[in-house]
Amino acid sequence: MKQGNESSITDFILLGLFSDSRHPGLLVTIILFVLGVAITGNSVLALLVWHDAHLHTPMYFLLSQLSLMDLTLISTTVPKMVTDFFSGQSFISHIGCGAQLFLYLMLGVAECVLLTLMAFDRYLAICYPLRYPVIMTPRVCLQMAIGSWVGGMLISLMHTVYAMNFSTCDSREVHHFFCEVMALLKLSCEDTSTYEKVVLASGIVFLLIPFGLILTSYILIFLTVLHMNAPEGRNKALATCSSHLSVVSLYFGPAMIIYTTPGSSLPADVDQCLFVFDVIITPMLNPLIYSLRNKEVLEALRNILWRKLIIKLKEEDMPICNH
Repeated sequence: MKQGNESSITDFILLGLFSDSRHPGLLVTIILFVLGVAITGNSVLALLVWHDAHLHTPMYFLLSQLSLMDLTLISTTVPKMVTDFFSGQSFISHIGCGAQLFLYLMLGVAECVLLTLMAFDRYLAICYPLRYPVIMTPRVCLQMAIGSWVGGMLISLMHTVYAMNFSTCDSREVHHFFCEVMALLKLSCEDTSTYEKVVLASGIVFLLIPFGLILTSYILIFLTVLHMNAPEGRNKALATCSSHLSVVSLYFGPAMIIYTTPGSSLPADVDQCLFVFDVIITPMLNPLIYSLRNKEVLEALRNILWRKLIIKLKEEDMPICNH
């Protein structure tokens, strides 16, 4: 009752993950831990790429953009969800809901485009190493990054404006932990079947087609790698590509099930679990996959930590020497 009295008639109520949970305290603790690991991992990875000169390459530049997207994605949904849990008030304003929907869709589309461009980058680097520096110039890398962000913004803006303009019935309860487009459509009194087909078509364009391009790129890469004579070069190429393929599988797998499946065919709990994996778990795993399986990233991290340790030891020894 308190929640209903304090919210306006235009507010939505996010039922979230905790309403049906038997152990909400444990669940929110796990989510807070995942949030902390995701923020730390993505922030450290992005800062390493910007700080270490050895990582100033097209591949790592694009990887830093992926880290920024993951950082923003998990920050769009989880802090609101955790705040609602501790405050006991799970309503969100109409504007706040639209902003959350816009950011989620923008980052989702941007990551699809960026992961496709990262696969293209690896294809050029391994299959055409001599032409690679000529094609992948800093300007081209910047254009790729800007194209990913701007493309995501434009597509998201169109979907957000359209979805938020549907009239809703008496119920304002969103059966989700954030304002997700298909969950919002279920509240509408209007016929949304045409727009649901548009969402399905968007899923095909921004999920299935990029996924097909990525798979094609890696098939060509593996065929090239098999003909490499140097074992060291072959192993390095396979390690880098396997990391990228792992991230692609984590991101595209749940997203394709969600957005290329007819709206009502998935059970609510399955739908929620897929979104948890896509929006919360994947942003945490991405930096771990790229850092733990990448010698250059680990070496850059060791160098920075070693330099910090030396500086600290020198500062501690300074007063003794002066004395």
